[in-house]
Amino acid sequence: MAAAQGRLSDGAGGMDEPKEAGGTTGPGGTAPLPFRAAVDALRGARLRPQIEVEPTPAPKRLAPYAYALEAAVVDGEEDLADGRLVLLHDPAGHDAWRGTFRLVTLVRAELEPEMAADPLLPDVCWSWLTGALTARGLAFGEPSGTVTRASSHYFGGLSERPAASQIEIRASWTPREGLGGVPDTATHLVAWCDLLAQVAGLPPTAPGDASVVTLPQRRGPQSR
Repeated sequence: MAAAQGRLSDGAGGMDEPKEAGGTTGPGGTAPLPFRAAVDALRGARLRPQIEVEPTPAPKRLAPYAYALEAAVVDGEEDLADGRLVLLHDPAGHDAWRGTFRLVTLVRAELEPEMAADPLLPDVCWSWLTGALTARGLAFGEPSGTVTRASSHYFGGLSERPAASQIEIRASWTPREGLGGVPDTATHLVAWCDLLAQVAGLPPTAPGDASVVTLPQRRGPQSR
């Protein structure tokens, strides 16, 4: 699976933070029950078959407890889009989060250069994130993030390669905590996968769902 890389957008570091083996980080001893329940819900979420999800090392310095997943939208042996989702937990609360949990993500996909030049593309991509959460009936607060377009042009021995453009969505938000102080992380993961699918250009899972607007055909997908 192609792993997304870069810095997360919660202002406290990100993917390049030191990590440790496994999907979870935290102080020694047993993790708090709300965090364990939130992680169990992530592990048990049912997702559409085109999206492959697996645990990945979590950042160590963003919060006392963290759990991370990486995902790819797969077509045969090729990745159409990929990303990483990190669940952060600070039992003492965090002023910037206005809660004890925070979800942080990086999503990326390759685009046709003409599409990447569309001035409305960043606004559309950000609306996909908030729209995916709202469409799943999720309450969330303090959303923040960036949408970045990057272009690569090849020269010399690589000059035969066509120019490539990539979109990156880096974002974070605070999920509303439910019973026992546990957010509905399973549904947040499903909504995040909805965003991945939209960025990859997959059709919506619900037939006739006019609220989902997909990107046109991509440049060739990334080899896995």
